[in-house]
Amino acid sequence: MSTAAETTDLPVETSPSAARPAPRHLGWLLAVAVAVAALNLRPVVTSLGPLLKPVQADLHMSGTVAGLLAAVPSLCFALFGLAAPALSRRFGPVVVVTAGMGAIALGVLARSFSGGTAVFLLLTAVALAGVAVSNVLIPVVIKRYFPDRVGPMIGLYSMALSVGTAAAAAATVPLTEALGGSWREGLGSWGLLAVAGLLIWLVTAFLRRDRSGGAEAPAATTKLPILRSRTAWALAVFLGLQATSAYATMGFLPSIYQDAGVSDGSSGVLLALVMAVSVPASFILPNLAVRRGEQGVFVVVLALCGIVGYTGLAFAAGTVSWLWACLVGLSMCAFPLALTMIGLRARTPGGVAQLSAFAQSIGYLISIPGPLLVGTIHEVTGQWYLPLGFLALLLIPQMAVGLRAGRARHIEDEA
Repeated sequence: MSTAAETTDLPVETSPSAARPAPRHLGWLLAVAVAVAALNLRPVVTSLGPLLKPVQADLHMSGTVAGLLAAVPSLCFALFGLAAPALSRRFGPVVVVTAGMGAIALGVLARSFSGGTAVFLLLTAVALAGVAVSNVLIPVVIKRYFPDRVGPMIGLYSMALSVGTAAAAAATVPLTEALGGSWREGLGSWGLLAVAGLLIWLVTAFLRRDRSGGAEAPAATTKLPILRSRTAWALAVFLGLQATSAYATMGFLPSIYQDAGVSDGSSGVLLALVMAVSVPASFILPNLAVRRGEQGVFVVVLALCGIVGYTGLAFAAGTVSWLWACLVGLSMCAFPLALTMIGLRARTPGGVAQLSAFAQSIGYLISIPGPLLVGTIHEVTGQWYLPLGFLALLLIPQMAVGLRAGRARHIEDEA
């Protein structure tokens, strides 16, 4: 127990200067950098979904291993996300996110040359390590440099995240065909977007360092026993249940549609529709959530959309396919809602770093068995009824813990 407490009792900035707006020119650059980083945080996963069958055939993956591939993001986010706050205190969040962009570029480009399942999984994990630290620290960058614009910036981040997810899902199959039909070129091409993100963050990190004359002085710190915070635990479970549905959906939705008679290209477009629906919603929702003291009403509405969407997929995936995609897409807006609640439930950037690392790491650990279970159930039954019913049922406890996490309070007061 003491070891767990030491791991999660991370220093929290309490200096009045901890949250300070960036100068106008750096503010614009940071805003662009946040958006470009967000574009790169999901193609690692969603570009793989439409090409999962040829990747399985070429690398001789079983259905269970494919389920493991769907669970790898959650495992990496949990393990590497815990290291993000310590790295941030040592090097600064901007530098660590820059390194994260480098890991994404390296992993995505290199895995397209892999000759076996083990190497493919390892390089995917390298890219996801970069995604993990960026997931945790971009909300910290927003809280620190945009303290008066948390809602709009989380909205920008979430919207760009959805755009990147949708673009990868929709364009991967046509891009693969245009490049000769090999999944290797189709997946590897997304590494070029990561390289562009890396260059922008390198410029941002250089200008931040140049302006501050080197590393910034450490802020005064205190320790929060976050394990005692019910809100932190509620956010962690909420994120875990949301991630279970999200990564199972991103990994298997094209296959669900294909088994219902939808073409490969159309299945990728429908996955893109799931993400595209969340583009405007991901920008609007954080702004609405910030204006309300509590976010419970949004939690309930999003969960109900998901229950109806998964039920429709189970019984009529080939009929009004777009409707089920839209409803599932709305339910996946629980992620930007969770990011917004993380920014609202702590008072300082350091508090946000601690809460973000704890909630995302514990949450993704909770989500690891979900995609594995979905893949295994489908392989055993040969049908999607039980896997989709499982995803629909998970939205009920997600709704319950989300109501708890959405209450207007701060973890500093609880802890």
